[in-house]
Amino acid sequence: MKKMISYRILMLISLLLAGISAHTEPYVGVKDIAARRFPWLAKALVLELIPAVDGNEVFELSTSKGKVRIAASSASAAAEGLNWYVKYYCHRSMSHFGDQLTALSKLPELKNKARITSPYRYRYALNYCTISYSMSFYTWKDWERELDWMALNGVNLMLAPVGMEGVWQGSLRRLGFNEKEIADFIAGPAFGAWWLMGNLEGWGGPVSQGLIDQQVLLQQNILKRMKQLGIEPVMHGFYGMVPSTLKNKHSVKVIDQGLWAGGFKRPDFLLPEDPYFAKAADIYYSEMKKLYGEDLHFFGGDPFHEGGTSKGADLGASAKHIQQMMQQNFPDATWVLQGWQQNPADALLAGLDKDKTLVIELFGENTNNWEKRHGYENTPFVWSNVSNFGEKNGIYGKLQRFSDEVYRAKNGTYGSFLKGIGIIPEGIYNNPVTYDLMLELGWHQDHVALKDWIGGYTKYRYGKENSKVYKAWALLLETAYSSPKVNQEGPSESIFCARPGMDISTVSTWGTRKKNYDVAKFEDAVRMFALAGKEFEGVETYQTDLIDFVRQVQANKADVVYAAMMEAIKKKDIGSFKSSSNKFRQMILQQDSLLSTNKYFSVNRWLKQANAFGGSPADKVNALWNAKAQIIFWGPDDHPKTELHDYAHKEWSGVLGTIYLSRWDQFIDWQLALMRSENRPEPDYFKMETEWAKRPDLHPVKPMKKKELDALIQRMIQ
Repeated sequence: MKKMISYRILMLISLLLAGISAHTEPYVGVKDIAARRFPWLAKALVLELIPAVDGNEVFELSTSKGKVRIAASSASAAAEGLNWYVKYYCHRSMSHFGDQLTALSKLPELKNKARITSPYRYRYALNYCTISYSMSFYTWKDWERELDWMALNGVNLMLAPVGMEGVWQGSLRRLGFNEKEIADFIAGPAFGAWWLMGNLEGWGGPVSQGLIDQQVLLQQNILKRMKQLGIEPVMHGFYGMVPSTLKNKHSVKVIDQGLWAGGFKRPDFLLPEDPYFAKAADIYYSEMKKLYGEDLHFFGGDPFHEGGTSKGADLGASAKHIQQMMQQNFPDATWVLQGWQQNPADALLAGLDKDKTLVIELFGENTNNWEKRHGYENTPFVWSNVSNFGEKNGIYGKLQRFSDEVYRAKNGTYGSFLKGIGIIPEGIYNNPVTYDLMLELGWHQDHVALKDWIGGYTKYRYGKENSKVYKAWALLLETAYSSPKVNQEGPSESIFCARPGMDISTVSTWGTRKKNYDVAKFEDAVRMFALAGKEFEGVETYQTDLIDFVRQVQANKADVVYAAMMEAIKKKDIGSFKSSSNKFRQMILQQDSLLSTNKYFSVNRWLKQANAFGGSPADKVNALWNAKAQIIFWGPDDHPKTELHDYAHKEWSGVLGTIYLSRWDQFIDWQLALMRSENRPEPDYFKMETEWAKRPDLHPVKPMKKKELDALIQRMIQ
């Protein structure tokens, strides 16, 4: 008996000590980030808990006796505080386009305590498309880094639809589908985004059981880490999307959603008024709980996304029932909707509990739907921007507009409904300045002027002040990063990446080749930036940006050469066409050589990820095909004129020097034949594209000596 009492006393003491330890050192997940990313800082870090300010998250920074103290009201605020110290005092940073994290011999001291409060409840991240264009083949190591970056940038609400294959598999099995029918519904690894958004079914599959299990385990790790870092996941909810074959198995009321862009058959919409809807929703959410637990509070999913038909549905009643089923299975669940094009419709919003609804305004860099639609009919919303479509290359970002519109929305008529800011890129491996600025706006009470902010950015991006770099960035803000009042879907596109033709205005269906800035002034900016090269040798962030800026200069110059080619064709001037077309193809080869020197601009990085994805040889073959098909023709493969060809084109080495160059070579030979009055059909570009996607080549990078690279850059920016 005495032994039992002693044991209980010891257990009580250990629990009390554990509680004291947890209280004195909160935010262990944030401390772990420091150990992974800033080991030179981690041992000096002291984390403390302080209360929020009127419900708003806050952090404080101070230093004393070699210690760096971060006091914060949440894990998210603590991570943002850590990043704030690293950026603005240590002048270090991490990004999707390189890190500048060299160790400091002495940690900087603060003269006065800094205190920052966020005016927003939410700082949101990710688009469904980001998951497929950037993260299709992520491993846990990739996700661990991604979540560290998200936390450091203050994100506390993030779309997290990884591993939904397992939820759907379990649900469809219980609804009477066999394994073949399930496989025909689930999309491949590079096309999951559009499957979940109800745009297609099965494309890019089938996926193996091993791959489904792998993704479930990955999502479980992601959710566990997100909880440690104070990031709420937005899971994928049941909004009525069902396989188009369900109506063949059961007597149900569905609305055929027709075809999506490029000719894809959409899944059907199951009317919520049908009793089968409640059954399917309950099964879906029970499978969600089985795999991912019950501690989930946000669910995405948009009926009638991008052209789906709602004819025959009572939108208000349907929305109400969809939301009720979420909340019946997950009490107090919030439905997160995409504010894109005409979605969500006013009639749909009218049926919702607005206190449990959040609209993500996607296209803020071009539209002000939050204002035109009266704060989405008085619904809480998040202001965000897409900025990049298909993860296309291109220097672009309406930076000042980000700041102006957020401030205007916050202080305008519908300011009480503005609950946060966010980043919604279709692809995130580009333009790191856009993501840094947008997420930092979540911690600014006042209007931010870019000319004041950019100095701090360049200092922490490259590690130190430099007058040439600062002057270059001042010009970049006046050119590629300016905010013209034009509607533009992402960066201006490179003619190198276009399927060849006459007088091409867009590379992808909804893009533009027009440069809405002074290209000569942009070249001046790049030359000025390059002059600082000797001072930043070995600095990854500087070298990556330099390659990107020079790439843009070359792409801009190609417009002039392409115009000369078109003029020569119209005049039937063979000599001029040979000269201009030879120069054009040499420029492609130059661009390929330049980009092969940096992993962020090489298709090899993307293809290696795909080649390592999944456990079986069949998984790897299919993943590699997914990766290539997404870049070049997207799909479907029986539709040569698909609207989606080149939508996700990449101005990367390994693509430029192969399929893009091959297409242009075929075009040039064809045009020369026509000038000689030879009867020859236009090349079959679609056949070339599908064959390229089937090849197993990984297109490895080509090392180049520094002197050779420096000489190449100088030639390209002369």
